[in-house]
Amino acid sequence: MFIDRVRIYVKAGDGGNGAVTFRREKYVAAGGPDGGDGGRGGNVVFEVAEGINTLLAFRYKRKFIATSGENGKGGKMHGKSGEDIVIPVPPGTLIKDAESGRVIFDMAQAPRYVLCKGGRGGWGNRHFATPTRQIPRFAKSGTKGQEQEVLLELKMLADVGLIGFPNVGKSSILSRISAAKPKIADYHFTTLSPNLGVVSLGEGRGFVVADIPGLIEGAAQGQGLGHEFLRHIDRCRLLLHVVDIAATEGRDPLEDMATIDRELAQWNGELATRPQIVLANKSDLLDPADPQVQAFRDAVATQGKELVFVSAATGQGLDEMLRLTEQKLATLPPLLVYESEVAPEEQVTSDRQETTIRLENGTYFVEGEWLLNLLGQVNFEDYESLNFFQRVLQKSGVFDRLREAGIRDGDTVNIYDFEFDFIY
Repeated sequence: MFIDRVRIYVKAGDGGNGAVTFRREKYVAAGGPDGGDGGRGGNVVFEVAEGINTLLAFRYKRKFIATSGENGKGGKMHGKSGEDIVIPVPPGTLIKDAESGRVIFDMAQAPRYVLCKGGRGGWGNRHFATPTRQIPRFAKSGTKGQEQEVLLELKMLADVGLIGFPNVGKSSILSRISAAKPKIADYHFTTLSPNLGVVSLGEGRGFVVADIPGLIEGAAQGQGLGHEFLRHIDRCRLLLHVVDIAATEGRDPLEDMATIDRELAQWNGELATRPQIVLANKSDLLDPADPQVQAFRDAVATQGKELVFVSAATGQGLDEMLRLTEQKLATLPPLLVYESEVAPEEQVTSDRQETTIRLENGTYFVEGEWLLNLLGQVNFEDYESLNFFQRVLQKSGVFDRLREAGIRDGDTVNIYDFEFDFIY
């Protein structure tokens, strides 16, 4: 079974709590607080796994939770950090926000990506000892790990896409030019999922070809199988448009080409402008002197497309097709990589919970569980980290809420003991 789109829930581990303990040892006076810190929660990590080309592993498991950090212990012993949970995905997987559908990260950019960070461990009570507070009976709790629902969408990493109506010979061509072994039979929709093949041209040269299951009229609207796999053409730099030039099923190859081009345009307007080479397959069944052959040549030339007469059965024209494909690819830009459409600060605030603001003794106290978790991710000694914190507060509407509450320039804001002066 081929699965290329799935929705899952992921959660990083929570940070362990700091310990409240005191050193009590015979003959040791004033042992003092010795509570250890909690361990860090495990991250949620996506990792590209070569050799898999489907999201089938997610069919039955849709929830992934990393382990939490252990609580601190006495004797200044730190809690054990939680283990990261590593989620293997096929090359070319897009990670999208489940609600908005916007791209968070394209796994074509890097083989490893941390989506959700584990919570920080809380401080033990030894951190809170001062000359005037020598026996602190409190510690800091660990922060919550980030959590999110995401949509995984597979867009195969192929330089070249084989497109065309069912039964025109796409799989046969793929089996001829690569080591791929797709199922080949003389009936429609033999190919039920995209097949990848690596074409080797020697001396380290070559390219990857994707055989896309047969498209039919109405594929972009959900007819047949093609609508499920049109997304796999999105990255292809070059399209090999296969037609049955012998019209063995009674269809007009020119009409077939026009139909497929319309479906591509309806799915993604940019696909209609993607470079194409027309492969007139089953040419071994034709008489080269047939007037219809010349008419087909003229029509394809009018469209500004390259044309190669090939035969998957005999191998005729395939070497010429490979040579032309290599030449074309050398002039085209690299594989499409999708840029993130979600800013880091939006990822933090997208699932925020209720925020409360109250005024006490001239100080505005801002509280909310998401803010408590946010504080655990910010290094207040780092300028960039502080800027990130400010952007999150801006985008989440905290500053607007403070203005509505009547805050003035210079007033103090307290977010879980982190204080700063408000500046318009």
